[in-house]
Amino acid sequence: MNDHTPALTTLGADLRALRRARGITIADLAARMGRSVGWISQVERDLSEPSISDLRQLATCLEVPMSMLFAHASAPVEEQGYIVRAEARRPMGSGEEGLIEELLSPDLTDDFEMVHSTFAPNALMQTRAHRPTQEVAYVISGRLDLQIADRRFTVGPGDSFRIRNEPFQWANPYDEACVAVWVIAPPVY
Repeated sequence: MNDHTPALTTLGADLRALRRARGITIADLAARMGRSVGWISQVERDLSEPSISDLRQLATCLEVPMSMLFAHASAPVEEQGYIVRAEARRPMGSGEEGLIEELLSPDLTDDFEMVHSTFAPNALMQTRAHRPTQEVAYVISGRLDLQIADRRFTVGPGDSFRIRNEPFQWANPYDEACVAVWVIAPPVY
């Protein structure tokens, strides 16, 4: 057996990665959920399977959509941890501001994540975000207006940009969708 073979990604591993990325301790999460530290630990080690109600509560506490907690078995065993097929991407976010995001990374256990983002025509991020991350994005198609800290930019196909722990906001006031690929470290979804 090759020592570089990754462990199969599990729900527990993703939950642990999400919790850690948000700086939440097991004790904090247990208190928020009204569960024991032992139960959280067992879920993160895949020794206990959470119910749908538990998953809904975990998603709320970790600020992710429920859909992020599903689709762990969609890849054939030999591809898990290596390949994400276009039709098997996990959806992320609510999509309510006109942004559809899909996880390109095989899981959330790395030091970074890759995200495929589609900004709908005339979509606008309502509230500025400020995350403790470093993010780099590459625009595949369309245009996007950005405000990063106090600077304003318009980016288009072939352009890339970086956000380093700064407040930012995006807008797509154009009649064409904008598609971009983001690399975010540490993972936030």
